[in-house]
Amino acid sequence: MKYLEEHEKKMKIAFTSLDKNSDGKIEASEILNSLKALGINISADHAEKILKSMDVDGTLTVDWNEWRDHFLFNPADNIQEIIRYWKHSTVLDIGDSLTIPDEFTEEEKKTGQWWRQLLAGGMAGAVSRTGTAPLDRLKVMMQVHGTKGNSNMLAGLKQMVKEGGVRSLWRGNGVNVIKIAPETAMKFWAYEQYKKLFTSESGKLGTAERFVAGSLAGATAQTSIYPMEVMKTRLAVGKTGQYNGMFDCAKKILKKEGVRAFYKGYIPNILGIIPYAGIDLAIYETLKNAWLQKYATDSANPGVLVLLGCGTVSSTCGQLASYPLALIRT
Repeated sequence: MKYLEEHEKKMKIAFTSLDKNSDGKIEASEILNSLKALGINISADHAEKILKSMDVDGTLTVDWNEWRDHFLFNPADNIQEIIRYWKHSTVLDIGDSLTIPDEFTEEEKKTGQWWRQLLAGGMAGAVSRTGTAPLDRLKVMMQVHGTKGNSNMLAGLKQMVKEGGVRSLWRGNGVNVIKIAPETAMKFWAYEQYKKLFTSESGKLGTAERFVAGSLAGATAQTSIYPMEVMKTRLAVGKTGQYNGMFDCAKKILKKEGVRAFYKGYIPNILGIIPYAGIDLAIYETLKNAWLQKYATDSANPGVLVLLGCGTVSSTCGQLASYPLALIRT
């Protein structure tokens, strides 16, 4: 009884805040205006659709009884579920870790779920990077040698095997895997700090703020691990026997070219984060909203294939925009 009384009180407050003209009924225009005030723009048809889901007697208005009955049996608390399903950067790891970092709820932070998810993401990233390392090395070789080398993928892989054996296909992968942990930790920490800076007075973080905070977090993380990025590229391009592992590579670069060499290509790399993160986030949000509006009738859970599809499309578009800068960097 106590729960129902409390719940009803909350519902009454929500009902009266929506009922702007105080006629005891909620109309589509009132839903439209209330959502607009929250920064959510929907069409009149969409507002009517929302109304019809609660309207029992077909009057195209919702009175207190209809409102109460609807929300008493359908508690509107699945926002966290939607967030959990649609976690963005847990979807893909393509080696260039430029995506906007994950956001964790207060509950996840308290229970320690956040570090488990980061750890799982890091381990998954290590496996996926190792699996795609030969293609990653081939990409770097093609970027560096251009038309001088062979532009045929198969011929390129054969050439690498001929030059240094099968193991050479994974040259530079060790550094690529090692840098996952510091980069993820730095990006997560920086993102939390930037979010605090950009959060508005209402405590909400909009898409634009998330983009700026995410881009800055990516830039901070990239700055901290950039020497490892340089070593990975040098190892991938190097001939057999040129470098005897990661530390030997670092020693030789330092001896021959000095400390500044570890930040060569830094500017195009940092500039590449902005188009990548912006386009990736914008397309992902658009696809997510389109799916939720069209198909989320029974559940907000899109399933793995939909998430993978959205992640792949948004990530590919981000890559296309930032790739010329990645090429210049390499």
